[in-house]
Amino acid sequence: FFHGFYAEEKLIGKLASMSASERIKEIQKMPETMKKKREIRNKVLKEITKKSRHHRTQFPTQCLQGAAVSFRRCGNSLSEYFHALQLWHRTLKIIGAEFGTSVLSYFIFLKWLITFNIFSFLINFSFITIPQFVAAEPNNLSFTGLELFTGAGYFQQTVLYYGFYTNATISKTENGPSYNMQLAYIFTIGIYFVICFLILSFSIGKSFCRNFVNPQKYSGNASKLLCTWDFNITNEKAVKLKQKNLSTQIKEDLTEVNQEVLNFSVTERFVRFIIHLVSWVASLGTAVAACAGVYFLSVNNLELFMKRHKDDLESQAAMLVLPVVASLLNAFIPFFYSWLGHLERFQTPGRQLYVTIARNIVLKISIVGILCYYWLNIVAASGSQCWETLVGQDVYRLVLVDFIFCLLGSFFGEFLRRIIGTTVCVNLGLPEFDIGRNVLDLIYAQTLTWIGILFSPLLPGIQIISFSIVFYVKKVSLMMNCQPPCKVWRTAQMTTSFMLLLFFPSFLGVLSVIGVTIWRLKPSEECGPFRGLSSMYAAVSEWIKILENYTASKWVVWIYHNLITNELFFFILCVLLLIITYIYWQIIEGRKTMTKYLYKRIIN
Repeated sequence: FFHGFYAEEKLIGKLASMSASERIKEIQKMPETMKKKREIRNKVLKEITKKSRHHRTQFPTQCLQGAAVSFRRCGNSLSEYFHALQLWHRTLKIIGAEFGTSVLSYFIFLKWLITFNIFSFLINFSFITIPQFVAAEPNNLSFTGLELFTGAGYFQQTVLYYGFYTNATISKTENGPSYNMQLAYIFTIGIYFVICFLILSFSIGKSFCRNFVNPQKYSGNASKLLCTWDFNITNEKAVKLKQKNLSTQIKEDLTEVNQEVLNFSVTERFVRFIIHLVSWVASLGTAVAACAGVYFLSVNNLELFMKRHKDDLESQAAMLVLPVVASLLNAFIPFFYSWLGHLERFQTPGRQLYVTIARNIVLKISIVGILCYYWLNIVAASGSQCWETLVGQDVYRLVLVDFIFCLLGSFFGEFLRRIIGTTVCVNLGLPEFDIGRNVLDLIYAQTLTWIGILFSPLLPGIQIISFSIVFYVKKVSLMMNCQPPCKVWRTAQMTTSFMLLLFFPSFLGVLSVIGVTIWRLKPSEECGPFRGLSSMYAAVSEWIKILENYTASKWVVWIYHNLITNELFFFILCVLLLIITYIYWQIIEGRKTMTKYLYKRIIN
C-alpha cells in the first residue's frame, strides 16, 4: 500500500514539473481508465496550485499559469460536454451493431447532410434574411394554413422567397453604414457554393483516403480481433454493444475474404447478359417515359395557371399535381428497379446495390434535369410578374411532398410489409432496409435544396426539420420492422460512394443551373433584389464600375479584370490542381508499394 502511495506521489510530482503539453501527453499514454486519468489530472493541478502559493514573488507568472490552467479545465469540461451531446452517437453505435456497416452508412450520410444544411441555413439567414427584416414591409395577407402545403398565399410576401427581398441599399440612419442587398445576395450565394465545393471535395478526399487508399489502417482484419478493444470501457451495456459491433465487423470481413467466385458456362453467361441487357433497357425506358410525363404535365399546369391569372390558393393548390406526380414516380419506379435487381441475381449484394443506385440516380437526376429545363426556359419566359418566386414555390412543394412520401414509404414499404410477412405470408419474413432507394431519396432532396436556395434562401432550414424527422422515423422503422441483411457484407466504401454521387452529378449539375440563372437569365422587373437589371451578375459589374473611381479599391478592380473574368487564370488553376493531384497519388502509391515491400520482408 505504502509503495503504491509513494509511486503515485512521485508520479504526480513528476507530472507537476512538466510543461502543460508534455503533461497532457503523458497522462494520455497511461494505460488507465478515463476516470483514473481525470483523478490524476486533478491531483496534479492541485499540486501545481500548492506550489504556486509558495512562490509569491513570481506573481505575474503564476497568474498566467493559473489562467492557463483555468482555460484548460474549461476546455476539457466543454470537450467532455460536447462529446456527450454528439448527435445520435449512441444511436449510430446500436445501428452498426445490429444491422452492420451497410445500413449504418445510410444514417451516417443522413447525419452529415443535416450538419451540412445547418451550416447552409446559418449563412443565408445571417447575411440575407436578417438584413431584410430591417427593410421589410408588413404582410397584409391572411394566413389560412393551406400555405404550408402550397407555399403560396401568405408565404409569398415573406422572406421565404426571392421576390420579397428589396433591391435597395439598407441603412438604419441617413449617415450610418449601409448594406447593399444586391451584392449581399449574390455574394452570399456564390461564396456558399464555393464553400460547399470545398467541403464536399475535402470530405470525399478524406473518405476516399480512409476507405480506398489505406483501408487496412482503419479496418485491418487481425487488428480488429487483437488490437481494437478499448479497455477504458467499463459500463456493462457499453461493453456488450462494443462486443456486438466488433462481432458484426469481423463477420463482414470474413464474408468478403471467403467470397466464392462462381464459374458459369457459355450458355449461362449469354443468358445472364441478355437478362442484364433487358433490365437496363427497361430501366432506361422507364426513366425516359417518366421524364416525358413530368415535362408535359408541368407545361400544361403552367398554361392553366397563367390563363386563370389568379394568385388565390385554389389556383396554387392545383400546382400540387406536379410534385405529387413526380414524387409518385420517384417512389414506385425504384421498387421496379429493386425487382429487376433480384431478377438479375448478382453474385454479391454490393454489386446489386450499386447497379440499383445507378438506375435510381439516372431516374431522379433526369426528372430534376427536366424540371430545371422547364423552370429556366419556360417559366422564366412566361411573362409572370415574378417568375423567381414561382420557381421557389415549385421547389418548396417538391421538397414538402417528397418528405411526405418518404414518411409514407416507411409506413407502407416497411411497416405493412412486416405485417404481411409475419401474418399473411410468413414465407416472406421481415423486410430488409433498402439502402439504395433511401440514399437516392436523400440525394434527390438535397439536390432540390441546392437548386431552390437561390429562389428560396430559407429552404435549408426546412430541410433540416425534414431530415431530422426522417432520421427518427427511419430509425424506429428499422428497429421495429426490418431485419439485418441476410448476407453479411462489408461496405466501408459506401459513404464515399454516396458523397461522390452527391458531388457528381448532383452538385455539379446544380452549379450549372445556378450559373445559367445568374449569368444569362433576365430577372423579373417588379420583384427581387435584381429587378431592372439585365442579369443578376450585372450587379457585380456595376459595383466594379463604381470601385474604379476609388484609388483604395484599385486592387479589387485588378483582381476582377485579371483573375475573375480571365479564362486563362482558371485554366492554369485547373492544371495546377491536376498536377498536385497527380503528385499526391504518386506519393500515396509509393507509400503503398513501400509498405507491401516491408511487409513481405517481415513475413519472410
